[in-house]
Amino acid sequence: MPPEAEQLTNLEPELDPTNEYLEDEYLNELPDEVEMSLLDHLEELRTRIFYALIAAVIGMSGCFFAVKPIVKLLEVPAHGVKFLQLTPGEYFFVSIKVAGYSGLLVASPFILYQIIQFVLPGLTRKERSLLAPVVLGSGVLFAAGLVFAYLILIPAALNFFVSYGADVVEQLWSIDRYFEFVLLLLFSTGLAFQVPIIQIILSFLGIVSSEKMLSGWRYILIGSVIIGAIITPSTDPLTQSLLAGAILGLYFTGIGFVKLVGK
Repeated sequence: MPPEAEQLTNLEPELDPTNEYLEDEYLNELPDEVEMSLLDHLEELRTRIFYALIAAVIGMSGCFFAVKPIVKLLEVPAHGVKFLQLTPGEYFFVSIKVAGYSGLLVASPFILYQIIQFVLPGLTRKERSLLAPVVLGSGVLFAAGLVFAYLILIPAALNFFVSYGADVVEQLWSIDRYFEFVLLLLFSTGLAFQVPIIQIILSFLGIVSSEKMLSGWRYILIGSVIIGAIITPSTDPLTQSLLAGAILGLYFTGIGFVKLVGK
């Protein structure tokens, strides 16, 4: 071998076994580690809860003053069904309920910010790198769950109930029962759409790999059917099947994301 070639060969980088250890140690450090007493932690928690409650009250108050457009929007899937106020003040209490859910939804970014600020000092660099994708993905999936429930699940359930008794009973519904059904289905579907986020967190922590997730698809199939039956306020099989199918699809989507990140 010519001397020049031998010199080039000797320029290959040497593997340092300590580099990987130092990198892991760096990622597992607490960059903002601050000594705080128990009372300091409790005071910080009290402050964050106070700010979150103020945001929730402001959001609910604002939504209460604009509750009529929200109510009309949520009545759209009923397609002309007449709503009755069966007891005095029923619509007023429905307005409070709708404003409460809507206000929490509006204030949720600020509430989530307060939660993050409270737990952030206790997170390592590795955990912090996952924080932004998880928060963003969770918000997008929750919004997708609301849209899925509003455009598909709720109309499917209502059409089933309307068509089933169309020749027997006139469709006059209690406004309180209707909104109890709609709001519960909206928010339960939004929570059910968090399945991929849970998968990513578990894989990132090294608890479950994508291969194990894929091998357990039979159990997930049964579990999605059970979850669909539990969190769906209606008892019709169509709505439960649609929600179970969405959960199953999200589960396999989560497996795809886990594979992409090499887990």
